[in-house]
Amino acid sequence: MRGEVLHYDEDQGFGFITGADGNRYTFTRENLRRQTAMPKGTAVEFQAGGGQGRDVFSIAAQAASPAAEAAAAPAQANPPPAAVASQARPFGRSAEPAEPTDLWSYFWRAMTENYFNFAGRARRKEYWGYCLFWTIALLLVIGVGVFTDVQVGNFDSIEVPAVTIGLFGAFLLATFFPSLGMIVRRLHDLGLSGWLCLLILIPTFGSLIILVFALIPTQGRENQWGPVPSGVRV
Repeated sequence: MRGEVLHYDEDQGFGFITGADGNRYTFTRENLRRQTAMPKGTAVEFQAGGGQGRDVFSIAAQAASPAAEAAAAPAQANPPPAAVASQARPFGRSAEPAEPTDLWSYFWRAMTENYFNFAGRARRKEYWGYCLFWTIALLLVIGVGVFTDVQVGNFDSIEVPAVTIGLFGAFLLATFFPSLGMIVRRLHDLGLSGWLCLLILIPTFGSLIILVFALIPTQGRENQWGPVPSGVRV
């Protein structure tokens, strides 16, 4: 897949690529086919998988090879319609609308492709969109549990409402990593270290501190964790 380098920190050996499909992918120094500099805006080819770019190499560096130019000559003589269309517009322009910015999409992405993602940035809207649907899902889970316990008669005796407690615990475990990743990426969006998420372990005050961080607007410039998230007006 083709893409464009959004950010690459040579000291940390970590960066981001926006693919032709409109998604963002992380990559590390180990994912580079050659140990070359990757300045912002470099056009690259890479293998995408699991939100990560592998076997990344610069298209310009590849084209500089005489063997590569000879191999590319037949393809350039009869370019496919899709290639002609892509050359008629700046790179990535047609893919920008593919980046979802609605609340449900933020929640769904957090529970799927970003399930174990602790890199990058999450804008304020993304964080609160996730919290909204997380709360709705939690209420539905509790509602199913209470209804089931009522039907089996757990509330008619001194027995513990086992179904409600079981579903509640399973839900918290299932959403632990997405929720933690969302907090870390929200801190990154403010230019802060993700390790500050450990403040939540402080009784009462820790949660209030995280709440304050969640209310702060996006840092309006690129930082070491990536560029400004899509949809944010700088």
